[in-house]
Amino acid sequence: MTFLPNHLKWSAATVCELYKARWQIEVFFKQIKQTLKLGDFLGHSANGVRWQVWTALLVYILLRFISRLSQWTHSFIRLYAIVRTSLWKKMDLLGYLPQLCEQAYFAGF
Repeated sequence: MTFLPNHLKWSAATVCELYKARWQIEVFFKQIKQTLKLGDFLGHSANGVRWQVWTALLVYILLRFISRLSQWTHSFIRLYAIVRTSLWKKMDLLGYLPQLCEQAYFAGF
């Protein structure tokens, strides 16, 4: 086994950057598991679990894309909750999210 701090040829800055990137990966998996409820699988077959993981990744990518387009400044969990509650309503979500950001800014959130 090779551990990052044991690479004596690498600079301390390189090791720190790698740990920083690793932390972002951990945050990504935490968001998927907690927000998108990926911790509990509905099926136990390999194919069923695979479909749930791919679906969760697709939802995550779409939510990040929506947050980028709408310039969403709040948390990922809040965006997920808004999209989840507005799924069955016919509305312009990309037009609605900037209004929410503006309202939250003036309300002091």
